[in-house]
Amino acid sequence: MWLIKMAWKNMWRNNARTVITMAAIFFAVILSVIASSLKDGIFNNLVKNVVSFYTGYVQVHKQGYWNEQILDNSFESSAAAKRKILNDKNVLAVTSRIESFALASSVDITKGALVAGIEPEKENQITMLKNKIVQGSYLKDNDNAVLLSQGLAERLKLKTNDTILLIGQGYHGATAVGKYLIKGIVKFGSPELNDKSLFMPLAAAQDFYGANGMITAYVLSLQDTRGLQTTKTAATQALGPAYEIMTWEELMPDIKQHIASDSNSMKYIQGILYLLICFGIFGTLLMMMVERKFEMGMLVAIGMKKTRLVFLLMFESVFTVITGCLLGIAASIPIVYYLNRHPLRMGGETAKVYERFGFEAIFPTSTSAANFVHQGITVLIIGLLLSMYPAYKAIRLDPITAMKR
Repeated sequence: MWLIKMAWKNMWRNNARTVITMAAIFFAVILSVIASSLKDGIFNNLVKNVVSFYTGYVQVHKQGYWNEQILDNSFESSAAAKRKILNDKNVLAVTSRIESFALASSVDITKGALVAGIEPEKENQITMLKNKIVQGSYLKDNDNAVLLSQGLAERLKLKTNDTILLIGQGYHGATAVGKYLIKGIVKFGSPELNDKSLFMPLAAAQDFYGANGMITAYVLSLQDTRGLQTTKTAATQALGPAYEIMTWEELMPDIKQHIASDSNSMKYIQGILYLLICFGIFGTLLMMMVERKFEMGMLVAIGMKKTRLVFLLMFESVFTVITGCLLGIAASIPIVYYLNRHPLRMGGETAKVYERFGFEAIFPTSTSAANFVHQGITVLIIGLLLSMYPAYKAIRLDPITAMKR
């Protein structure tokens, strides 16, 4: 116990030295937490942007639909199935869709199009489709009209209040033909969606395809995206083997691979940051050893055992590192929270490129508690490992050499 009291007093015998050592650890924790929070925040924002294009976080299909995406693999919409899905508290909203392809035609131009029958208000809750309108107005449930993607409209040379003709194959091989008013034009950041998408109310689409009451997918929005796999498991158990439940990671494996690749690159950057942290902390410990060389030599010379000196230095290091880490975590919380509410914004041409592809040109931070805990523990371990250096020097200390001026 007396070693602990002595270690605490020794820390504050030279305030400047202790404050400098704590400051190195303090700023190391702040930098580490901000870097980790930025990494998670940027990737979370990327996923949010991507799923808000069209896919949602989770989709429910009839078993086998994803391998053969045809109308004959649709299933009957059921209020009971929706209730089972919504029993999971993590599910924020569910919307129904019927999707297929058709030939879209103006006067003398024809182009293949992805036709999506949607529930307008529920769809807007998940993909914010209304916010993507650049001309005209949004759909209502009873409209016999369509929303056309900007790229498709330009290719067909059509605009709002024009008429578009759709020809395709309906449910069970029936012929699907319809003529619809263009109520609005929507713009997507994804070039693929922007060049071929067409939206109409679910009832109109079911009538067009001769598939009354049928849908090809339920699309889910989640409250907490970290519970993605848990929600998938719960939906699978609730709905049974007749349905296939797929997360955005399975629906868009290329995006998942891109994020994994970028995440690995960020690990190298974090590794360099940890290396700089090591140099910063080690520099302050080295300075402390040089300043206290005479003091430690004198303690050994008057009879203090080296093992006790080692424990004394270790206690001092532990107190200093833990205090620096706790202060760093406390200081990083408001910084990370501020950067989450007021994210870093990109400007110039880079911002235009991001916005052209439908991504927000911002770098927000993640406020996940895991970032604070993990980075605090990482810096704590680094600090404690480096504090072994003073202990090593104390074991090898020669009191006569140490006390020479």
